Amino acid sequence: MTSQTVFGHSQALLDMRDRLREFVDREAIPREHAELAHDVEKLDHVARLLREKAKAAGLYAPQLPTSHGGLGLSWKERAVILEEAGRSFLGPLAINCAPPDQPNMINLMLHGTAEQRARYLEPLIRGDIRSCFAMTEPAPGAGSDPSMLKTTARRKPGGWIIDGRKWFISGAVGAAFAIVLAQTDAGATMFIVEAGNPGYRVLRNIASIDGFQIGGHGEIEFAGCEVNDDAVLGEIGKGFAYAQQRLEPARISHCMRFIGRASRAMSIAQTYANTRTSFGSPLADLQQIQAMVADSHIDLHASRLMTWHAAAKMDAGESVKHESAMTKVFVSEAVCRVADRAAQIMGALGMSEDTPVSLILRELRPFRIYDGASELHRATLARRILREDLRP
Repeated sequence: MTSQTVFGHSQALLDMRDRLREFVDREAIPREHAELAHDVEKLDHVARLLREKAKAAGLYAPQLPTSHGGLGLSWKERAVILEEAGRSFLGPLAINCAPPDQPNMINLMLHGTAEQRARYLEPLIRGDIRSCFAMTEPAPGAGSDPSMLKTTARRKPGGWIIDGRKWFISGAVGAAFAIVLAQTDAGATMFIVEAGNPGYRVLRNIASIDGFQIGGHGEIEFAGCEVNDDAVLGEIGKGFAYAQQRLEPARISHCMRFIGRASRAMSIAQTYANTRTSFGSPLADLQQIQAMVADSHIDLHASRLMTWHAAAKMDAGESVKHESAMTKVFVSEAVCRVADRAAQIMGALGMSEDTPVSLILRELRPFRIYDGASELHRATLARRILREDLRP
């Protein structure tokens, strides 16, 4: 019996995992070229190609219900599949479970009108278009503290006028629409703004340490951006609550994918340690190398267990506000440690783009900041623990 069947994973799920592993190895990993990392157009082209292949292979959209053309997997099942897809930079894109589209689908399914779902959700699911989520702002606007939201939406007859600036908006370059968080007289509200709106302008793609982010990280200006009343997503004044609905599962989904990425980095490093000799013996014979490998497997095992626990609670319909914060802090730091050790084991080769390890290390580092910085989550956790006298 494998460790995964212990957790109640069906043979059908394990078969799907194996088919996805073969798909990632055959279709996704061979297409990973360093020049794709920061080339939005080329990355879009490869993503479209891979999505058609994933559909044909029956591996498309594991996070969506079957009624929306997905595989209808539970959160516990998604943990297995997203980790496997996450071994490749292109895997989550191929099966259309990558951010920001994945959490945007959540908001649209939960709160979109029939017309909004037909206009935005359905083409998003098919992979015909991309989207972005515009919340983060330059100082003194919203960052880790969303209550500092400065982008405004003022009423006009039959609609709204949005003004403000957003930045580090993942997926913004080439997105067909943005879900925008803006402050109204009734509180923060979500709006759907199409990229063709004259008041909507992507100013730049912000160069960043990570790569393979479809649509880059954009800076967007809203200047007298007029939208109709039907652009409101859900209820007016519920924007922060809707943002929380997407952020908790998004954090856990990131953990699933990045456990896969860090596992791949360590697997590459282990092969290198077993085959590279120095001072008359393989690196794998060195106790310091052995310790780094063992510590990495401990980190990955603990990360999986925390992620699976949060997934099980989500399947049960329970709140994961506490667990998602703990899991996000631990996993974001653990996968960084694993990737860093992998690069250290490989020496200069681990710093180059001759292997994926350095790219993985650079991609994982920002995870300690976005979706809530580790420092913020620790502070929030501690306040809740002490206020409610939660037992360890």
